[in-house]
Amino acid sequence: MPTLLRALAAMSLALGAVTATAHAACPAAEHHQFDFWLGRWEVFTPDGKLAGENRIEAVANGCALLESWQGKGGFSGSSLNSYDATTKQWHQHWVDSSGARLVIAGGWDGRRMLLASPTDRISWTPNADGTVRQLWEQTADGGQSWKTAFDGLYKRLR
Repeated sequence: MPTLLRALAAMSLALGAVTATAHAACPAAEHHQFDFWLGRWEVFTPDGKLAGENRIEAVANGCALLESWQGKGGFSGSSLNSYDATTKQWHQHWVDSSGARLVIAGGWDGRRMLLASPTDRISWTPNADGTVRQLWEQTADGGQSWKTAFDGLYKRLR
């Protein structure tokens, strides 16, 4: 019996070491700059209408965020968001139910997360009351002017 207990104890220690190593994969503060977006949300347009619901969850041992959007009329989409320590940038890869995809990159500017491509820029701003504003803008003239594609206020579901 003592041999079995020793074997179980050794296995438990080994599993603990693997878990500790896995959790240590993304320990830098930069990997957690987008954590304010984690949770389940109702998202409202500026006129107060419900645009949809969004669930943001940590995946890959906390090294990435997975977004699951469910909008009005059956429109849905998902994104994978992660920080690349090599380039010191956040990256988002979005795909939706219309077949559209968007790839943007950027980072935390001290007050908001700002990710962009040559034609799109999206910011997520955490507010003092716990809400988050997402502003998506697009340009058709190389950035000379920008038009709002989506303006949403995230309110956490309890």
